[in-house]
Amino acid sequence: MTTATATATATATTTAVGTLRTGHIGLNVTDLDRSLAFYRDALDFALLGEGKEEGRRFAFLGRDGELVLTLWQQAEGSYLPTAAGLHHLAFTAGGIEEVRAYEERLRGLGVAFAHEGVVAHAEGAASGGIFFHDPDGTRLEISVPTGAEGAPAPTESAPTCGFF
Repeated sequence: MTTATATATATATTTAVGTLRTGHIGLNVTDLDRSLAFYRDALDFALLGEGKEEGRRFAFLGRDGELVLTLWQQAEGSYLPTAAGLHHLAFTAGGIEEVRAYEERLRGLGVAFAHEGVVAHAEGAASGGIFFHDPDGTRLEISVPTGAEGAPAPTESAPTCGFF
């Protein structure tokens, strides 16, 4: 291979093809009805469509007609934080007041939190939020990039969203 060919090949493999962004997230759940109620009632997602065929149950959830999350009833057990795959699912709120409103709603629904109240992503960080679990144990976060100044950080040596 010539130097020119190698340079052209390297350039082609490192040149961006487009701009990717997350389209939607698909979660396996053990009980579609329970998970659907949680994501609809606790997090304000609208049901955009569903499959009700036995053995092929699913729900498309979103906001303003845009698909955000798909629930697939095909899991046989709860979320395992030690298994490869999804670490946690994070949602960004419009402001710290919105994070606190979700915290209040979730507490009213009896949801257990991984940390007490709003916490910073790291010591002295302006970003932070709340951390909790869905009915199957999937780790969830609602946070903001600023507004959590002065909130405690549960761990000094690691990001708050990393180990909960």
